[in-house]
Amino acid sequence: MKNSTKIWILSCQIVVLWAMFFALEQFPGVVKWYSETVFPALQITRNSVFSITSVSLGDVLYFLLGLWLLVSVIRFVYFTSRWRRHKERVLGIVLNGVNTFLAVYIVFIVFWGANYSKEPLARFWGLPSAPKGSRQERRAHDMTVTVALNQFLVGKLNRSAPKYRALPNEHINERSIAYYREYTNCSVKDGGLGVKTSLYSALMQWMSVDGYYNPLTAEGQVNNKVPGFMMPFITCHEMAHQAGIAAEGDANLMAYAVCTHGNDEIFKYSAYLNLWLYANNRLYRYDSGMANSYQRQLNELTLRHLDTLEAISAAHRGFLSHFTSNVYDSYLKLQNQENGIRSYGNVTREAWLWEQARARGRKLIKIP
Repeated sequence: MKNSTKIWILSCQIVVLWAMFFALEQFPGVVKWYSETVFPALQITRNSVFSITSVSLGDVLYFLLGLWLLVSVIRFVYFTSRWRRHKERVLGIVLNGVNTFLAVYIVFIVFWGANYSKEPLARFWGLPSAPKGSRQERRAHDMTVTVALNQFLVGKLNRSAPKYRALPNEHINERSIAYYREYTNCSVKDGGLGVKTSLYSALMQWMSVDGYYNPLTAEGQVNNKVPGFMMPFITCHEMAHQAGIAAEGDANLMAYAVCTHGNDEIFKYSAYLNLWLYANNRLYRYDSGMANSYQRQLNELTLRHLDTLEAISAAHRGFLSHFTSNVYDSYLKLQNQENGIRSYGNVTREAWLWEQARARGRKLIKIP
C-alpha cells in the first residue's frame, strides 16, 4: 500500500474519531441509544461466541498484538539505521503503526469505550452528591463518612466471618451471573456475562492486577492467583464492566451492591473486606491511630486474610507494579476519569450512601 493511501486512511480515521467524540459528548440521546441497543447486542454476541472455550482468547489476541508491535519496532530501528535508502519504508512503518492504533481505538469505542460517556452510577441512582464548601468542610464531611463506614464494615465483617468458606472460582462465576440476573436489570444477563482465568495470572501478580475486562473480545479476566476471599467481589466487578459500566469506581460500587444485596454471606464477606481495604486506607490518611484501632477490632479470620494480602503485596511489590499503575492511571485520565487510579477508592462514600438508601427498602439494582 502506498504511503499516500495510508495518509488518506489516517485522515479519515481522525475525522471518524472526532465525530464519535463530538456525538457522545454533545448528544445524550446517542449515549442512551448506544447503551440500550448497540452495546448489549455486541456484548452478548461476542461473549456467546468466545465463551465456547475456557481459554482466554483476549489474552491470545493481546499476545499477537504485542508480537506485531515488537516486529514493527525492530523493523523501524533496522530501516531507520539505513535512513537514506529506506525513507519511504520508515514513513510507511510509522503510518502503519498510527493507523493500527487509531483503528483499534475506534473499535474500542464502538465495542465498549463509549460507556465512559454514561452518567455516573451514583447520580443515576439518585444518591446525594458530595457537599460543596471550603476544603476544610469537605474534608470534615469525608472524615465523618469514612469513620462511620469503618465502624459499619467492622461489624459486618465480624458477623459474616464465621459463615465464610472458600468457593471454587467456577462456583463464584456461576453465582455472580445468577445474582446479576436476579438483582439487576442488566441488559446482557442472558448470554453476556461470565469470567475466565487469565493466561497471564502469574504476570498479573507482579503487575498488581486482580482482573480486567477485554473490550475487544468482551471477556472478563480474573487472576487465579488472587486469594479466594477476594474473588467474589473481583468477579462481580469485571461483570459490571461486561454490563456496560466503564468507570472503575462505578464498577466497584456495582460489585458491592450485587454482592451484598442477597443472603450469600460468602459474597457479602468478600464485598465488606474489599470495601474495608479502601475505607481503612482512606481513614489512615486522616488518622492512622484510629485506622489501626478499627483494624484491631476485626475477627481473627479477617486479620489472617489481611496478613495474606500483605504477604502477597510484599512479595510482588516492585518496578513492574508501579509502572503498570502509572500507565493505567494515565489511561483512566485519558477517559475523563479525573482521579485516575484513585477512582477505585471513590466507592467508599458512595457505598455508604447506597447502604442508607437500601435501608429504606431493597429494590432492583438498575444499570444505566
